[in-house]
Amino acid sequence: MSREDIVQRIESLGLVPVVRAKSAEEAIRATVALREGGVDVVEITMTIPDALSVMREIAARMGNDVLLGAGTVLDAASARACIAAGAQFVVSPGFDRDTIVATHELGKPVFPGALTPTEIIAAWKAGADAVKVFPCSAMGGAKYLRALRGPLPDVKLMPTGGVNLETARDFIAAGAVALGVGGELVDGAALAAGKDEVLTARAREFLSAVRLARAALEKGTQA
Repeated sequence: MSREDIVQRIESLGLVPVVRAKSAEEAIRATVALREGGVDVVEITMTIPDALSVMREIAARMGNDVLLGAGTVLDAASARACIAAGAQFVVSPGFDRDTIVATHELGKPVFPGALTPTEIIAAWKAGADAVKVFPCSAMGGAKYLRALRGPLPDVKLMPTGGVNLETARDFIAAGAVALGVGGELVDGAALAAGKDEVLTARAREFLSAVRLARAALEKGTQA
């Protein structure tokens, strides 16, 4: 899959679930549960114990059925290791130019984190395929995203932090190309209790929320 195809698949789905788990077993179960709910994109964070092994197992077990990403990637060496383990895209909480360069050299998209207009512009000029606005909730959530879109209409923004079923529609309406969603979707308590079906149900709910928000936005654009 080309870099452009990967970005298109993420934008089409509109969601990037951020999987943070206490064990490799929980992370793999979360991925399976999300896929059963129709979410075929997942971000496995480097904070998970033995994260690279988790990525290798998911890649081997699920192949193209799941678009596997690596999250909390802080440097170029980590980006290369994640891609070697099967990651198809790289996400970072901050902006590191060398990580963008290394990821692009391997033909994969990268979504660096940024918060202020200055940081977002720097990340976009450095070649970010989209900018992860994190933590978006700390700056006002959807209202902040909408404010950014005014002077930066061509920058692809992926808000993360404060995204839930109640705010998803507002973020889409504010111009988000996709939503980074953590614990509101990947429920750690449910995983620990063996209630994987909770993640599957929430995956369907989030997909529905994105679709309805986009339909309403399209209808409003055409009106």
